[in-house]
Amino acid sequence: MKIVVGLGNPGRKYERTRHNAGFMAIDELARSVRIELNLEKCHALLGRGALGPEKIALAKPQTFMNDSGRSVAALLKDAYASVPDLIVLHDELDLVAGVVRVKIGGGHGGHNGLRSIIEYLGSADFVRVRIGIGRPDQGMDSADYVLSPFFPEEREAALAAVVNAAEAVKAIVAQGVTKAMNQFNQK
Repeated sequence: MKIVVGLGNPGRKYERTRHNAGFMAIDELARSVRIELNLEKCHALLGRGALGPEKIALAKPQTFMNDSGRSVAALLKDAYASVPDLIVLHDELDLVAGVVRVKIGGGHGGHNGLRSIIEYLGSADFVRVRIGIGRPDQGMDSADYVLSPFFPEEREAALAAVVNAAEAVKAIVAQGVTKAMNQFNQK
């Protein structure tokens, strides 16, 4: 079973913010594969189903970004899954808004959700689907930036990135990480 987790913050206040790009991508993926996020378990909104022959669980941790690892660790334990079965979708300051990249492992790059997951799991060797949100303008605080909505001129690219992130997960599950990286990291 693959555990696919989108990172974000719960609540209406954060719904359309850059930091919730992972939540938005999970919602898009759930819609496209017809999986309802209708369970509350492991500190997350959860939905289970299949993507082709592979069983998957889609999750949106409800612990707030900085404590995402608590939910992710519980999800893996509950599913008898391990770190290689985990795919995490998250916002990425180091990519231009709209760009999607796939990678395995690496550091947290200052992302508190990734930091929390790495601390709870004791490993950084999970698959990541990085959704570009761009960097703030000079002088703007990064925390304020990630918790703000996309600018009007970014919205179209952000929505396309959410769709591409969902497609990247489908490619990872169907074809493997290497083929997904070759497909999504070339654009």
